[in-house]
Formats: sequence, structure tokens, C-alpha cells
Amino acid sequence: MLRNDAKSRSDPETLALQALAYVAADADLGPRLLELTGLDADSLRARAADRDVLAATLGFLAAHEPSLIGCAHALGVAPAALVAAEAALAG
Repeated sequence: MLRNDAKSRSDPETLALQALAYVAADADLGPRLLELTGLDADSLRARAADRDVLAATLGFLAAHEPSLIGCAHALGVAPAALVAAEAALAG
């Protein structure tokens, strides 16, 4: 489980970056995210702090409940926190 203090749980961008790291490190999720976004690995790294990319990453997880739950568990947060972070970044 990744270390997740109270600030990172409440900051949508930090939480989304942690989720992006989780996705990128996963052998199945990482390539699928790249395929769906049309980005390559270098572009994703370059745009990792972009709110649109972060929101898209969270949306990607939210679209597949097992992935959302797995990521939430790894980050030590409730799945709803990831969904709320997506809404905050997209809004």
C-alpha cells in the first residue's frame, strides 16, 4: 500500500497523480490507458500534471469498478474519494 497522508487524500491533484502512478505501474492498466487516451508513454509523462490527463485517468478507473477498487485499496482511500477527485479536476 502506498503511503497516503491526510493532505494527499484531500488534494484531488495529488490523489490523481498517485492513481496515475498506480495505473502506469500495472502491466494491464498502463497499456490500456495509453490506448484509450491516444498518448504514448513519453507524452503521458510530459503531461502527468495536466488536470485533463489526471481527470481522464480517474475516469478510466471509474469506468471499471474492479480497477477503481484495486487502486483505492492500494492508495488507502475509499473508491468514492477517487470519483470525487475526478469531479473536482473535471469541473
